[in-house]
Amino acid sequence: MTIAHEEHAATAADTASYGDFIRHHMREYGILIALVVIMGFFQIVTGGVLLKPVNLTNLVLQNSYIIIMAVGMLLVIVAGHIDLSVGSVCGFVGAVAAVLMVQYGYDFVTASAICLAVGAVIGAAQGYWVAYYRIPSFIVTLAGMLVFKGLALGLLEGRSIGPFPREFQLLASGFIPDFIGSGPFNQFSMAIGIVTAVVLLWMAVRSRNQALKYGNVDEPFAVFVVKHAAIAFAILYLTWLMSAFRGLPNVLIVMALLISVYTFITTRTTLGRRIYALGGNENAAKLSGINTQRLTFLTFVNMGILSALAGLVFAARLNTATPKAGLGFELDVIAAVFIGGASMSGGIGTVVGAVVGAFIMGVMNNGMSILGIGIDWQQVIKGLVLLAAVIFDVYNKTKA
Repeated sequence: MTIAHEEHAATAADTASYGDFIRHHMREYGILIALVVIMGFFQIVTGGVLLKPVNLTNLVLQNSYIIIMAVGMLLVIVAGHIDLSVGSVCGFVGAVAAVLMVQYGYDFVTASAICLAVGAVIGAAQGYWVAYYRIPSFIVTLAGMLVFKGLALGLLEGRSIGPFPREFQLLASGFIPDFIGSGPFNQFSMAIGIVTAVVLLWMAVRSRNQALKYGNVDEPFAVFVVKHAAIAFAILYLTWLMSAFRGLPNVLIVMALLISVYTFITTRTTLGRRIYALGGNENAAKLSGINTQRLTFLTFVNMGILSALAGLVFAARLNTATPKAGLGFELDVIAAVFIGGASMSGGIGTVVGAVVGAFIMGVMNNGMSILGIGIDWQQVIKGLVLLAAVIFDVYNKTKA
């Protein structure tokens, strides 16, 4: 074989490997590309308003509670279930927080701990019927949605309660202080962004090197470099934009910690692998020795806690608890998870995908609001996007 033929064969092999890799990872890369395209589109049509520091910060604050609940919903959906009560639980916990802090004078730490415990109890109550009595999660959580919506209305007696203590408000409206400089640019926030980008790059390189030792790396090196360079650039650029305003919001740090912890749980722990096994094939998981009932129960307890945390964040952002708080949140949360690549039948999905899906919904809401598109058309467009995501999932399964 001549050198020209060898080069041609190598090029063809590389092209084939790139094509195979892209086909096998279309779900995760497709959603990232979609987010970039949507952000680019709205950045252009809004005349650059979308990525202005003030609007970018508002985008994070407005979607924080959706992202928090989407992380929990991902585990529920991966396990093969669904939770329709998250919006009502979010609103109910906000009402409990208002009663404790405003009416009874509890300090925000004690009140927040009680609210998280309430969320855990709610998740346990619903998970008990789903896990141990095999009642479909759709029915149990639909009942929960109605129950907690009514309890919130009764607890607030049909009126709004507020304002909350200033310390509690900082959960959703506070920003990280600048411990380095004193000017308008928050240097400490920028330093956090730089450290985060460097740590993520180091972890990616370390993980790839470990995988190379065992010969199980299927990602082409060029794709690896481009992907992580783009991630690092995005982190640094967005951090720079927010640092030019007031710095990183407190709730962004909370979300980053949650995303990190749950990404570790789902990718690096036995518990995470068992949840995916449960959603992939419950009978096979049970035969392999996994306590599927307890695992299902724990996913709902976790969902209750994260719904409670989202309720605290939402109440702190509004600075009041209202009877209509949480209305329709479950739709945005479920849509975010499915748009982020989770499968309807369970067993497939990632935390990062759910977060990206939530940001897609958030960017669309924000961009359409800037353009003055009515709420009626916003709902139509979001519904079509969700339908397209589900059709894409079904198409991939059929093709496979």
